[in-house]
Amino acid sequence: MEGNAITNFHKSEFFNAQTGLFQSISIPVVQDLARSSTIPERFIKRPGPARMLPPEVFEAVDMARLRDPSGRAEELQRLGRVCKEWSMFLVENHGIDLAVVDALRRVVKGFFDLPSLEKKSSVGTYNDTDNLGYGRNLIRSEDQPLDWIDRLAMKAAPEGATDGLRVWPENPPDFRAAMEEYVRAGRKVLDEVLEALAESISLPKNAFSKSFNLQTSEVNVRVNYYPPSPNPDLTLGITPHSDNSMLTLLIQFDSTNGLQLFKNDQWLTAPWPRNALLVNLGDLIEISSNGRLRSSWHRVASQQDVHRYSVALLYRPGENEVIGDDHNDNDGNEYGKVVVGDYTRNYYKSPKLSKETALSFAKIKK
Repeated sequence: MEGNAITNFHKSEFFNAQTGLFQSISIPVVQDLARSSTIPERFIKRPGPARMLPPEVFEAVDMARLRDPSGRAEELQRLGRVCKEWSMFLVENHGIDLAVVDALRRVVKGFFDLPSLEKKSSVGTYNDTDNLGYGRNLIRSEDQPLDWIDRLAMKAAPEGATDGLRVWPENPPDFRAAMEEYVRAGRKVLDEVLEALAESISLPKNAFSKSFNLQTSEVNVRVNYYPPSPNPDLTLGITPHSDNSMLTLLIQFDSTNGLQLFKNDQWLTAPWPRNALLVNLGDLIEISSNGRLRSSWHRVASQQDVHRYSVALLYRPGENEVIGDDHNDNDGNEYGKVVVGDYTRNYYKSPKLSKETALSFAKIKK
């Protein structure tokens, strides 16, 4: 690839709380920085250690058993137990064709294998809260330490969401077709999980899925590339955060052991095999369930001599949908009703994100 560590930049935006406006900022391309043995001061984070979870305690949920009337009740119990413990879970027997997954992996790697100038000519960059196109994760302030990641972002739903925008790479030429095929399959899994999660906590089957419809609900795609870090003890792939989704469906390629979750005052590395699906609970399902399901606080570790790729489908109702709990008396509610778009806009504008500050927007003031 041409270029060097100081000549290629992403353009991004952050919300300036003092001016009330979004402000443009230029950030070095990490894929270029990774070829150097030094880490710029702006990327230094010193994340600290994480303990590896034993695979046997991080149980997978079997979608085939959830679809089988004879096994559904037992698997619903497992789902509820795993979500209460970890707020995320692996998915077995999901039913997505391996050819669809293989095509996804091929186009994702194919894009990031392009020379820097070809990547930038293949897709645009749009500075808004979703940072669509080729660029960076969300920047919250001008002086925040930066993540060791490059990424692509696009809206795969609702239909027409990206009309007029060059957010789908033109190279590889079948990138969009492969991604949309995967999104269609992944959305079916997510819809099944929404119903199962409601049943697992004794709510009506449609308690969460009723907020979704084909015309307005959103699938936001994040394609993440984590280049090797010269020193993983000094960098983070993604800073700690919770997702502003109802659910997030993830798949990773070419690496394991990158995802870490926070529990009992320590960071834990999730035993997540390569090419496996993982579902992460987002803030919107915590609000919708009145706290009976909790979103996860998680981060992504950097790794040395490892190229890691992941694709995240952030699934949420349309921005005008109102979510909130209808199943408890008001006196017992932790969360009030909230408009999805209002929550996501507040999430993006928070100058310093913590799970408490993000979710406080929807909590009932007592």
